[in-house]
Amino acid sequence: MYVFSPADGASWGLTFEGFRSHLLTRNPGEFLHLDEGRAEPVRRASLHFGITFDGEVLEGFAALTPEGVAIRDCTAHAAANFAVWLREAVVSQDKAISFNTDRGIEGQAPDSPLPDVTCPRLVAAFLAHFETLDQD
Repeated sequence: MYVFSPADGASWGLTFEGFRSHLLTRNPGEFLHLDEGRAEPVRRASLHFGITFDGEVLEGFAALTPEGVAIRDCTAHAAANFAVWLREAVVSQDKAISFNTDRGIEGQAPDSPLPDVTCPRLVAAFLAHFETLDQD
């Protein structure tokens, strides 16, 4: 799982309606499901979604607290495609994006800034992230 969030404690101003709008503008047939959560402090509301790149349907979720978007069970290439779309369509140009992975979070690795580079260079950055984790 790849997790994308605002860098340095800033906010993207993410809303479920706004994110939903970006997804449906891209592809009106995308899967969307709002999980309202419960009153318990452990569960929070999240928007579960599907998004398609190169014929591959990816699943993910967006959360407002903590603010961010995650994409599940995908390759570094698919995650890079998603990150480029996120940067170009969802997050304002003046806002920074950080990333981590489920392995990085479990290993308590800090979030890394998402470089403003092309998709192939993002793939390299994601693979380098895993190499760093393997060295620890």
